[in-house]
Amino acid sequence: MLEATLRAGVAAATLLIAGAAAADVTVYTAGPGALIEKLAAGFTAETGVKVEFFQATTGKVMARIEAEAANPVVDVLISASWDTATDFAARGWLAPYASPNAATVPDFLKTETAVAQGVAALAIAWNPASGTPRPAEWADLAGPDYKDLVNLPDPAQSGSAFELVAALSATQGMELFESLAANGAAVAGANAAALNPVLQGAKAAVFGAVDYIALNAKAKGESIEVIFPESGTVVAPRPVMILNWSKNQDDARKFVDYVLSDAGQAIVASENLMPARSDVAADRPLIADLTILPIDADAAYGQRAETLEAFGAIFAQ
Repeated sequence: MLEATLRAGVAAATLLIAGAAAADVTVYTAGPGALIEKLAAGFTAETGVKVEFFQATTGKVMARIEAEAANPVVDVLISASWDTATDFAARGWLAPYASPNAATVPDFLKTETAVAQGVAALAIAWNPASGTPRPAEWADLAGPDYKDLVNLPDPAQSGSAFELVAALSATQGMELFESLAANGAAVAGANAAALNPVLQGAKAAVFGAVDYIALNAKAKGESIEVIFPESGTVVAPRPVMILNWSKNQDDARKFVDYVLSDAGQAIVASENLMPARSDVAADRPLIADLTILPIDADAAYGQRAETLEAFGAIFAQ
């Protein structure tokens, strides 16, 4: 029964390019569905290699990989969190590969077994129609103008939100979050759940919005502005990894090459993510335009439970 359910879920959640019976490469990805659709179609058009993909939240993608552990299916994994690449490398699940197209990817966005597809950053997402003044800094959202009008993504559900909490608390303790909670700020689930009430006008701003989600909403005509505080923010690279159990290593490497090609990186940029390659332009702020907060990822994730406990106590979760 479980096996049948899993198979049904895969069939319902994946797309088989060109109607073929079997894929040459299978990709599991967390993130925007439109992005993997465009990458898969472009890759097949250029190489003739068919792609099957499963797109879902990070949690659902990880659950599927765990469920298929006895009979692995996925060849290439794209995660929304760099911590996945670190974790999978430690487990010995990744195959080393250095794509020739990664030459201009900054060193901090690649390892022997992973390379960024693109990069998101966290920001303030503010609705200009909310009647509130335009915020410039994180602390502005704890002011009286934003009483009961701010959402935060739950750091227990969003890896990028956790890293922002960890980075800010490392430099200034939990005082900012205490001020936000005292001002009526609400923890509203994962990233989309935090943003939707702001788009609908029920709230004024998101503290720690994933930038490309808000930028895509703005491109569709929503009343939203993305603001990067000058005091700093965190970035969320999206690693691409080849699983070492893949029986399609050659095609998997070709897919990684395509993601990092001029065409692939242009597709990444078209979805309002920062391209991983430093020589590819995008119609949005890039890493060089932002102040990046320092974060010791090993220390932050080593103290994850304690940080989440402290955060939860502040917001009475």
